[in-house]
Amino acid sequence: MPDFNNLDEVTRRSFMATAARSCLGVTIAGSAAELFSPSALAADPATIASGGGRAKSVIYLFMSGGMTHLDTFDPKPDAPDEFRGPTETIKTKADGLRLGHYMSNLAGQADKIALVNSMTSTQGAHGPGKYFMRTSYTQRASLVHPSNGAWITRLKQRANESLPSFVTVGSGNGHPAAGFFEPQYAPLPVGDATSGLQNVRRLRQVSETQFNKQLALRQLLDKQFDAQFHKGQKNVRAYNQVFEEAVKLMESKDLEAFDLKKETSKVHSAYGDHNFAKGVLLARRLVERGVRFVDVEFGGFDWHNDNFDQCEQKLPVLDQALSALLKDLEGKGLLESTLVVVATEFGRTPKIVQARSGRNHFPKAFSYLLAGGGIKGGQVYGKTDKTGENVIQNPVSGPDFNATIGFAMGVPHDLTLMSPNRRPFKLGAREGAPLTNLFG
Repeated sequence: MPDFNNLDEVTRRSFMATAARSCLGVTIAGSAAELFSPSALAADPATIASGGGRAKSVIYLFMSGGMTHLDTFDPKPDAPDEFRGPTETIKTKADGLRLGHYMSNLAGQADKIALVNSMTSTQGAHGPGKYFMRTSYTQRASLVHPSNGAWITRLKQRANESLPSFVTVGSGNGHPAAGFFEPQYAPLPVGDATSGLQNVRRLRQVSETQFNKQLALRQLLDKQFDAQFHKGQKNVRAYNQVFEEAVKLMESKDLEAFDLKKETSKVHSAYGDHNFAKGVLLARRLVERGVRFVDVEFGGFDWHNDNFDQCEQKLPVLDQALSALLKDLEGKGLLESTLVVVATEFGRTPKIVQARSGRNHFPKAFSYLLAGGGIKGGQVYGKTDKTGENVIQNPVSGPDFNATIGFAMGVPHDLTLMSPNRRPFKLGAREGAPLTNLFG
């Protein structure tokens, strides 16, 4: 057996994955040792103001590439043509809340949403921008910070013992995941929502009796090793836990939450046929069963060219899926307990690049959306100027936004936890403050 103390992280994962396949007759998707959260820290009720703490789960919809704010949540009907382009501003169900005309379904749900139109950042490249908005910290080579989902998983008591608390859908390899937290706080990655959760069934050639014998043999073989390293080595504890949690998931009746075939054709039609729409539907199925944080990524918003043609193609996908989600959650009595977030890494330049009909990266001003989870709907927070170039009222940072998610979930967003090198970190970083005025 190799010296576990001298293995790097990738080697440890490879070692345990091989051991799982050979000893248990089971294959495990992704970095399975990173899937589950066994414990949590309770929030001090004194830190939760009116409206905060109602959310039990978060559905975090991330528009990767930098979604244009002027064509979605912050349209400017009085701006010159070189800023506005062909985008029309439409009225909504909420007085004073306007949307770009691509969001016509959402207009009928505007009484449920709050727009934050004063987001601002200094991170104008995709990787650093996404990292900053998900972690509250700037990217560095020496340390990976935990994502907002990992913080929630760490600080919020687990609701379903047989399902992971944190799931990502379509996020690829760039997600910060658990960062420097222990591996059990990282997400279960689902690449394609329509394929369900892969590699979680016992191999057909392995009977239940054989499987149980192999589990017992594994425990016997590891007994001396565990006695020596289990208490002192967090990675050993995490990799031991993968076996226990994988078996628990395999036997869970809630495993069918990952099977979208259980939904009716009417529900599928309401959300839409796009892969992103299926991811949103999967997110609803997961929070319905107690999963705390589901991060669904929708890529392809980097519209340097043909911005308005791209708007016509992609924004109706978001509009339909998001509107269906809000209706669905409300109908199931889950909207008040589920915080829905629409996020992105930055906005696009208000002034159109005429030669290409495109918009470039623009972190100086952009928008986010919140709904459910105690949020008071039908409101707009913050303001940009008449062309959408400058925040002129209530600027909001990434740390503020992540602190707001923590506030909604009733966790101590300002709790300090230490990294392995004993440096202090918080969900909302040093300066993040929740937008408490958004809550009813």
